[in-house]
Formats: sequence, C-alpha cells, structure tokens
Amino acid sequence: MCGLCLLLCFVVVFYIFHHFVVKGKKCTSKVKLHGKTVIVTGSNTGIGKTTAIDLAQRGARVILACRSKQRGEAALQEVRRESGSNQVVFMQLDLGSLKSVRSFAETFLKSEPRLDILINNAGVYMQGRTEDGFGLMFGVNHLGHFLLTNLLLDRLKECGPSRIVNVSSLAHNFGKIDFDCLNSHKTLRIGTSNTEAFKIYSDSKLCNVLFTHELAKRLQGTSVTCYSLHPGAITTELTRNASFFSKIILQPVKLFLFKNVVQGSQTTLHCALQEGIEHLSGRYFSNCTVRELYAKAKDDAAAKKLWEISERFCGLP
Repeated sequence: MCGLCLLLCFVVVFYIFHHFVVKGKKCTSKVKLHGKTVIVTGSNTGIGKTTAIDLAQRGARVILACRSKQRGEAALQEVRRESGSNQVVFMQLDLGSLKSVRSFAETFLKSEPRLDILINNAGVYMQGRTEDGFGLMFGVNHLGHFLLTNLLLDRLKECGPSRIVNVSSLAHNFGKIDFDCLNSHKTLRIGTSNTEAFKIYSDSKLCNVLFTHELAKRLQGTSVTCYSLHPGAITTELTRNASFFSKIILQPVKLFLFKNVVQGSQTTLHCALQEGIEHLSGRYFSNCTVRELYAKAKDDAAAKKLWEISERFCGLP
C-alpha cells in the first residue's frame, strides 16, 4: 500500500511540476494583426512554424523566411491550412549566406510595403562554416540576423510602432564572447567536441542578448522596440544534427521536461504582441515574464564591440 501511495504522490508531484513549471505561461494578448506584416525566420519547423500559424490566425500577412525551398513550400501549405489564411508567403532566406540575406531583404523591400514585426527565430546547433567563412553557429544564429535586422530597420521605423524579437536561450548564461578568436578565426571558439559545440551554441545565444541590448539603445527615440527571450526547453528539430548518443540521452529528458512547440512559442508571441511592454525594450524574457540578466549579458562595452565587429563582418557602413 505504501508503494502505491508513493507512486500516487510521484504522479501528483510530476503533474504539478509539468503543468506549472514545464508548460509555463500562455501569451494572453488578444491583439489582431489585420493589415500588418510579419517576418518569421526559420518558420518551416518547430516554434517558428507554430508562431507563424498563430500570427496568421490573427490576420497578419506572414512571411515564412526559410533556407530550404522544399521544406519552406511544404510549411507554407501547412501554415495556410492550419491558420485558414491565404496571407502567408514563402521567401527563401539562407542566414548562413550574407549574399542570400541581402537578396532576401532587397526582394522583400521591393515587394512588400510594410513590416511591423520581425521575429529572428531561426537557429542551428551544429559545427561547420558558413558560405562566407564564419563559424556556422555564429554566422546563422547571430550574424545573419544582425544583417537582416539592419537592412530592414528603415522599413520597421516607417511602419512603427513595430517590434523586433530575437529568440535566444537560457544557454546564453554559459556563453562568453572571445573577440580575439572572432577577429582571428571568424568563429566564437576553436574545437569540435560535443562540449565545445554546446559552448559555441551558448556563445551565439549570448550574442543574441547583447545584440538586443545594443539595438535597444540605438532605437531610442524611434517607434521600434526589441526584445530577446528564452522560449524554454523544447522538443524541436534544433538538435537534429546532434550525435546519436546525445539523442539517446536526451530522449527521456525530452519526454518529461521539454515543452511542446505550442508551449514553446508563447514567450515569442508575448514579446511580439503584448500591449504595454514598450518600456521594456532591450530586455530579456522567459515564461512570458521579463527577467534579470547576469552582468555579462548586459555589458555595454561588449555589446558595442560585438555590434562594431558584426558591422565590419557584414560590410555595413
């Protein structure tokens, strides 16, 4: 009988933990987006696709900005079907290619008169180099989004009030920015082990937070606000390139401790839509709540230095 009682207690505790801690809060905004245009990068899968569906349901014209034409067009049909909206468009964007980022921005600015919300959601967790020779996680997770944001900034200002949402991660707490390594090797760290891969990913997510911090300063006096966020630990395709051994270890953890994609999209939606958070521009959110950051994630000098080196790498004036 005691064993049954212990089992029941475990089930109750697990349910409470999963319901209130893992699932987290929901975006409560009822905002409608008819006449508004939104870009969501990496929206062919995971929380990006779920975010796109929600925004399309609210009436927004949604641009699915994805690297793979085949997967992007498949997602386009799914998002249209799930949202019931035909105001969804696929546009090819490879964040690992600065040429592709520029081409996407040029095409978008010529064909779309508005941009109200930019959601920099795409991310990779794998080693390698971009087309331009940058470390893959630095190039895709930070540099591509940095260039994209800057190329679209004037349109966002014209259409204000508008917002920029940068999807980061709690992993940023484990990151650091080695500017000497960036300058000499165009990557955040040297190393190919699983441990190094996680460190580099964490570094790239710290870049997202520092980018948002500096961007908010530069947007003061405009009608554009920006936010970074941790979406939660989510069962997505981000780790599809992880080793087989890592996937085996992660499987039971995912089952019990990870959010699904709907739960994982809530903080992104909160930052994109919630009324009354404009004064929190530049801040970091988790579980639909603004959070305090460690000093390294709001370091003015590091944020400015990252901005300047990113400008140089992207060839921005």
